[in-house]
Amino acid sequence: MPGTVVVTAAEAVGPDPVLAFLLQVVVLLTSAMVLGRVAVRLGLPAIVGELCVGVLLGPSVLGHAAPALSHWLLPQGADKTGLFGGLAQIGVLLLIGLTGVGIDGALFRRKGRAALRVGILALVVPLSLGVLAGWLMPERQLPPGADRPTAALFLGVAMGISALPVTAKILMDMKLFHRNVGQLTLMAAALDDVAGWVLLSFASVMVTAGLGGGNAVALLYPCAFVTVAWLAGRPLTRLAVRLAMRSAEAGPVIVVTIAVTLCCAAAAHVLGMDAVFGAFVGGLLVGSAREDVAARLAPLRTVTLAVLAPLFFATAGLHVDLLVLADPGIVVLGLVLLVIAVLGKFAGAYAGARLVGLTSWEGVAVGAGLNARGVVEIVVAGVGLRLGVLNDELYTIIVLIAIITSIMAPPILRAAMSRIEQTAEERLRALHADPAPLEH
Repeated sequence: MPGTVVVTAAEAVGPDPVLAFLLQVVVLLTSAMVLGRVAVRLGLPAIVGELCVGVLLGPSVLGHAAPALSHWLLPQGADKTGLFGGLAQIGVLLLIGLTGVGIDGALFRRKGRAALRVGILALVVPLSLGVLAGWLMPERQLPPGADRPTAALFLGVAMGISALPVTAKILMDMKLFHRNVGQLTLMAAALDDVAGWVLLSFASVMVTAGLGGGNAVALLYPCAFVTVAWLAGRPLTRLAVRLAMRSAEAGPVIVVTIAVTLCCAAAAHVLGMDAVFGAFVGGLLVGSAREDVAARLAPLRTVTLAVLAPLFFATAGLHVDLLVLADPGIVVLGLVLLVIAVLGKFAGAYAGARLVGLTSWEGVAVGAGLNARGVVEIVVAGVGLRLGVLNDELYTIIVLIAIITSIMAPPILRAAMSRIEQTAEERLRALHADPAPLEH
């Protein structure tokens, strides 16, 4: 009728941030659970399905099928800001904190050097190949005005870095967290992440501020952070954990764990490092306080693995647009970069594992675990996109590499670990504190 105004459901609701937040949580959490269960039915860890949620609900599918609904429900940047962004960030920080708690300190002291060697080779080989690919990439694949050396470095970091959150989640899902190979993989992934964040900081400085002396000093912050945390933070954490353990309930220990994890994450963020690195250090501090502290954290693990972490992983593909793959040149470039990422990571990790005396199958398992890039690679790509050294096409390629490598890891890990006999130490570690009580 003339004069009739058609009001959509989104317009009727209005831009209420609280309502948007609640609906985002419901939609993403439910979708993550459903696709996670589908992935489990297919013999894959739940995280594989959770990583696919963002692709389906982002511009690749929902954004094209129902753009108005997509923009209202998940507007641009919804995963980075506001209530939902904060909740998703807390989810990944707690996941990494619990990963740090579960690291076997005695094994770390025995195998720390081995993990360092594995981590270095697993980073340097794919990073070098990625930088070379960036140097040889056709000019039309770079953003207008982008500096080729910086773009090549960003691409190399994206190819070389591992993803501690994804590796930890895969090992938890597959109940391999307690295995020596799993622990070594996590330690190598943590070291890779530290080196990767330093390189990312270096590349960002190249773009934004040049290479002045003050900026170069900032690259030493990770070492200073770990030193201060261990010398000053460790005694305070031990005292807090000891007092919390006097209670028969799990609540006080959970609160202390969350507080230490988030404080360390905040400190790392203030120093210009990624908060994930600080959360891992905080988890290490809690885990070193008492051997039996992990057993008290079962309720926190349940909530983190079932609710908070899936929300974070579900946001990973929200900015991916698969329509860019309609260009054959982009497809060829993507396949080349995928081969570089996979072969480079496997070659480096396998060589490092054999160098420190691991068997061939253990080397394959370590390579599979470190090959899962996941959301950390996406974070690197996002920084490059924001700074203008990567374009939308390269960003989409890097995100797809992250998802594909995360899908590749579980079956290869399963095949390799089936050929590695479980030791008495590993069985004891599993009984002492099972870090994955859920069939998630």
